[in-house]
Amino acid sequence: MNIDDLQFEKLNLNGVKTLATWAQQEGWNTGIYDADVYFATDPDGFYGFHHEGKLIAGGSIVSYDGEFGFMGFFIVKPEYRSHGIGKKLWYLRRDKLRSRLNKNAAIGMDGVVAMQAFYQKGGFEIAFRDLRYEKKGTDFPIDPNISSIKDDDFEAILAYDSECFGFSRPQFLKPWLQLPGNKTFKYVEDNQLKGFAIVRKTITGYKVCPLFADNPTIAEALYKACLTAVEGKSLCIDIPIVNKAAKALVEKYEATYIFECARMYYGNPPKVNINTIFGITTFELG
Repeated sequence: MNIDDLQFEKLNLNGVKTLATWAQQEGWNTGIYDADVYFATDPDGFYGFHHEGKLIAGGSIVSYDGEFGFMGFFIVKPEYRSHGIGKKLWYLRRDKLRSRLNKNAAIGMDGVVAMQAFYQKGGFEIAFRDLRYEKKGTDFPIDPNISSIKDDDFEAILAYDSECFGFSRPQFLKPWLQLPGNKTFKYVEDNQLKGFAIVRKTITGYKVCPLFADNPTIAEALYKACLTAVEGKSLCIDIPIVNKAAKALVEKYEATYIFECARMYYGNPPKVNINTIFGITTFELG
């Protein structure tokens, strides 16, 4: 097979669902309905290689209104690896995303340890490590300031998410909140939103995605609500290690370290208060 003959093409929803199926087969503990939300976020944000009409590799190059990009969901079918396909596809995706963004807009990604040196050669720099921790859900008393997120909370949740993510992403957040089986929590004090968390069903167990909070006390209350919601089930959370309070939180509750990535940026990182981020949203779309 000559890799120069491969077709670099935009993926439709079925193509994104194919990537999701491959990810599940690889043991990525993704959400059951992730593909639909990912595609809704940016229908032009997924590209891959086709060989003889069949998809053999692909990934996301999502643009958030041209202001920020994110690369992820990068996977090559096992039988096509070690031929340089992944390297070529990665650079094509990077450059395609750059062409879709405003001048000087940054690109983010979460890189696994084994690939970080490769991504650095492609212009990305490590901002911080993301560590995944797992704990079995346990029953805790729920803080009276915590309740479920309702439809009319969306504008407040979107504004809070924008501060923590660095950019507004309503096209992602709205369907993300509404995923089947989701458990959502907001922390409101004196009529002010001071944090929120989402728990989504994954292939095995559940995942916090995200947990944003004004301070460690509120983050702990939200984390306990998440644990209570999935009592007896596995709950994962991905923390930015530079938020020392997030690390202290998972250690306090004796969560188990699973693995890690690194948040990397091509260009200047978004200006956010990392101390409000106790659990990131996804490794695939940021």
